[in-house]
Amino acid sequence: MILGLALKSLRNRRFTAALTVLSIALAVALLLGVERLRQESRESFGSSVSGTDLIVGARTSAVNLLLASVFRIGNVANNVSWSTYQRIAAQPEVAWTIPLSLGDSHRGFRVLGTTSDYFAHYRFAGNRALELAQGRRFGDAQEAVLGAEVAHVLRYGIGQEIVIAHGAGDVAFALHSDHPFRVVGILARTGTPVDRAIHVSLAAIDAVHAGHEEHADDPLAAALKAAGQEHRLNAGDRVDGRDHAMADGTDKAASERTISAFLIGLKNRSAALFMQRRINESRDEPLTAILPGATLLEVWQIMAAAERSLFVVSMLVVVIGLAGMLVALLTSLNERRREMAVLRALGARPWHVFALILGEAGFLTILGMVLGIAALYAGVAIGRPWLEEHLGVYMSVGWPSATEFGYTMLVLAAGVLIGLIPAYRIYRLSLADGMTIRV
Repeated sequence: MILGLALKSLRNRRFTAALTVLSIALAVALLLGVERLRQESRESFGSSVSGTDLIVGARTSAVNLLLASVFRIGNVANNVSWSTYQRIAAQPEVAWTIPLSLGDSHRGFRVLGTTSDYFAHYRFAGNRALELAQGRRFGDAQEAVLGAEVAHVLRYGIGQEIVIAHGAGDVAFALHSDHPFRVVGILARTGTPVDRAIHVSLAAIDAVHAGHEEHADDPLAAALKAAGQEHRLNAGDRVDGRDHAMADGTDKAASERTISAFLIGLKNRSAALFMQRRINESRDEPLTAILPGATLLEVWQIMAAAERSLFVVSMLVVVIGLAGMLVALLTSLNERRREMAVLRALGARPWHVFALILGEAGFLTILGMVLGIAALYAGVAIGRPWLEEHLGVYMSVGWPSATEFGYTMLVLAAGVLIGLIPAYRIYRLSLADGMTIRV
């Protein structure tokens, strides 16, 4: 009976009730959306590298090394010599290594120089391997493999010719136009920084930079460049009496090659701390070895302040939505005092009236929660491609997590508690006061 009366009363005030439900629905959708985005971002952040026991680079902070080597954010302070890399890679505890060379870019996307071990051993999202969506891996110093986002944003396909530039900015001032690359493969989407990288061989990086340095020393090349003419050197040409770097970069001495960092996979993961200490204490070259998992937690703690700020904002929106419901209920009390008095005259007890108001508040809160959850799932399903394309954020359409369920129960409890205020006020109104006509 009380539920039926509550529904009929809300139907008579359908416009006000609809606005109240809409405000609660938007608040709940925002709260759960922020929580879902936080969870997905954290999982995506933590799954960027998996199965790697150590990351080694020149002496720097652990966070800077992780951001540069895995997330392609910033640059390393110094490089690691190739001889040092080979010495550590030859250690009996080491199962595999992946060298990484950074410092170039193409239209705002970072260029990563590496070897075939990158495709064989790099793992993400719980030991998932890299897969090719189109084409094949690079085979020589003139071939490149694109990440999924690079290919999508720049509209590149197999056979596309690209020219990389020195530096990591969006605006390039030193193009390596004498060494163009041809796209031979496109990786499947991973939801990690791999999607935003252009992968070439280490030999290609050697050849590009060797050619760039020689062009800088060549007066003729400088004059042609100043005159706006294109100057290309073929394998075997001589510049200032020196042989130009071959296309595969094999003429570059190993002692001259440097890399930005390298990943290590160990035969026994229990040896990670021992290897980390030995590398950090090496006297041959100042190095920093980090544990990816521990450093990821450290980086996430740095971001915790922004995460808490988003949560506080979403909670404030929920409070505003519930406050709107309270205002709507309190505003309607004066209009409904006659209604409550009639119910009392027909035999309704005070707790019936109390339960009626409280039931309306609970019903509005539940309906707003249901609509908010439905809006969230519809928004995720519709907007997921846009989020992946423009923001690089992957949001799954799955069952609510325990945290999300807890938040919805918290909103429901808050709605019922807020409903106690108007319910108590109408409970205190006397029958005579309600029947009296005041002019």
